[in-house]
Amino acid sequence: MKKFVIGIGGVTNGGKTTLAQKLQKHLPNCSVISQDDFFKPPSEIETDKNGFLQYDVLEALNMEKMMSTVSCWMKSPRHSPVSTDWRNAEEVPILIIEGFLLFNFKPLETVWNRRYFLTIPYEECKRRRSTRVYEPPDPEGYFDGHVWPMYLKHRGEIESIEEIVYLDGTKSEEELFSQVYEDLRQELAKQKYVL
Repeated sequence: MKKFVIGIGGVTNGGKTTLAQKLQKHLPNCSVISQDDFFKPPSEIETDKNGFLQYDVLEALNMEKMMSTVSCWMKSPRHSPVSTDWRNAEEVPILIIEGFLLFNFKPLETVWNRRYFLTIPYEECKRRRSTRVYEPPDPEGYFDGHVWPMYLKHRGEIESIEEIVYLDGTKSEEELFSQVYEDLRQELAKQKYVL
């Protein structure tokens, strides 16, 4: 059975989840896996020399469990725990995986049919982050001392990957959705998938 797997990566508060949810509503046979659902408990998160919990690293995530969820979907898209109702058995099953460190995790390299990476400037990212409520809450200086430096480090690690489509996260939700949806329609048609 043909399958189509989309990765939506990018900066914290860049719009990954919003875009994934909007695409899921418009793409047939579409399921979503969110990397945020695989964070380890706070007691298992390491602390750096400044006392910041290290949430913005792969070690803070149970990536084995996430890979198991992805593998389950790949083996049986219709019967996976993350599957949604199927509209038409003729249409290709689509999986969207969204998260901030997707493209840094080597075992996922072989699953992607299309990869997107949302970017926003430092000031906008800091502003958006300040409006979100996290548990545990971000301590004073956490964004500048940990979150942004980790984003820059991890983005630098993937800049050599040519197959990533970079998206401007400052565009409206509707503009981003339209851009990605149209790109996916063309990509699916090129690969002779039914949409």
